[in-house]
Amino acid sequence: MSAQSPLVRIRGLRRSFGANTVLDGVDLDVCRGEVTVLLGPSGAGKSTLLRCVNHLERPDAGFVEVDGEIIGYRHHRGRLHELRSATLARQRSRIGMVFQQFNLFPHLTVLDNIIEAPVSVAHRSKKDATALARELLASVGLAGREQSYPRQLSGGQQQRVAIARALAMRPQLMLFDEPTSALDPELVGEVLGVMKDLAASGMTMIVVTHEISFAREVADTVVFLDQGRVIESGDPDSVLTDPRHDRAKAFLSAVL
Repeated sequence: MSAQSPLVRIRGLRRSFGANTVLDGVDLDVCRGEVTVLLGPSGAGKSTLLRCVNHLERPDAGFVEVDGEIIGYRHHRGRLHELRSATLARQRSRIGMVFQQFNLFPHLTVLDNIIEAPVSVAHRSKKDATALARELLASVGLAGREQSYPRQLSGGQQQRVAIARALAMRPQLMLFDEPTSALDPELVGEVLGVMKDLAASGMTMIVVTHEISFAREVADTVVFLDQGRVIESGDPDSVLTDPRHDRAKAFLSAVL
């Protein structure tokens, strides 16, 4: 584990939907260049936690800090005030997110999907954005598919385009919310391969997944959530091989 200050600091994070408490005081640190995998049963709060990191969900209490900056808020006279949309957009541009569904624009080519945000949000030149998009497509194994439309691609290819699109904003942090759950089993490996390469390149990543082999091979830290709380956290060998908490033991025995 790195001795440097974490890139991501989460403290006392709480989020409820009506009477349902989804996050119940979560604390979590993620160091630069490390991969943290979130495990747990459905409804444990994993996806909500990810969505709070880039303020797609507004926490009821606590905060998320990325690179020393509280996400979604600013301090003023001892209180937190929600940021204006333009400032929040700037913060989000440093945090890439890949969802279960690919969320590609069906009417745009692969290339145009990737350059849309760099050009319209980050105000980069189309020439520079296009050059980067071509590099990213090559890195995810899709060189030559720039003019294809999403409907012409397999699910695994679409998800790899979605990863390239997120990387086109040059983020500090990548969030993956069960990126292989919508894929046919034979397509899972190609997406995990891209994620492994990304981890090896030093990208800081928080990954929600049920792919235990990926967690064992790639994660620096595995965090097990249940009922909105972190009940187990540590290196993959200790959490996956010898969990201490009975709930973690039961979950892992069911999925392994």
